[in-house]
Amino acid sequence: MDSRIECTLSKFADNTKLCGVFDTLEGRDAIQRDLDRLERLGEEWIESSPEEKDLGVLIDEKLNMSRQCALAAQKANRVLGCIKRSVTSRSREVILPLYSALVRPHLEYCIQLWGPQYRRDMELLE
Repeated sequence: MDSRIECTLSKFADNTKLCGVFDTLEGRDAIQRDLDRLERLGEEWIESSPEEKDLGVLIDEKLNMSRQCALAAQKANRVLGCIKRSVTSRSREVILPLYSALVRPHLEYCIQLWGPQYRRDMELLE
């Protein structure tokens, strides 16, 4: 698969990524040739995309993950709403395990990537 590839080819599990800079027509053509060699897109040209999901993390063209954070917060809030509607007790002994098991994973997904300081701070609070 790697033979005659001009750009950087990264592999992880079942994902293969072709990376390169194409601020010139020559750079764009090099990436297209590599894509053709990989027989993924055939004759189709690469389309520009304002954001990309990579291993479940949404990153925009400026490597900003604010949309990822907003989506995680939305999911967490939906789960909190379900807990509020379905659990009558508001005691710490009931709510804290539910929060830890059902809400927190949404907020901490890939946190090592977009907020390594947060993870350390949360561990200190525990």
